[in-house]
Amino acid sequence: MSDDWVKRALTRRTKAQRTRGSQEVQVSEPDERIVYGVKFAIGMTACLSAIEVAHLAFLGSWNSEVFAAITGLSGTVLGIFVGHKT
Repeated sequence: MSDDWVKRALTRRTKAQRTRGSQEVQVSEPDERIVYGVKFAIGMTACLSAIEVAHLAFLGSWNSEVFAAITGLSGTVLGIFVGHKT
């Protein structure tokens, strides 16, 4: 398996019953578009967080628009992880 932690996190593993109690593990890897979308959303969340920290450091005030974008992207990433694993 590859070193891609996003792909490993989104990969489904199910146990299927075979004869006489033995089990077979079926691995279903996610679509590459989902993996790239999650990576993009995580990267954008990191960039927007850096922008918010810079805004706080240099201007000394909170930017609610950037925070709303961070919250939306974080919710999207968590929704993809939770929805794809079930």
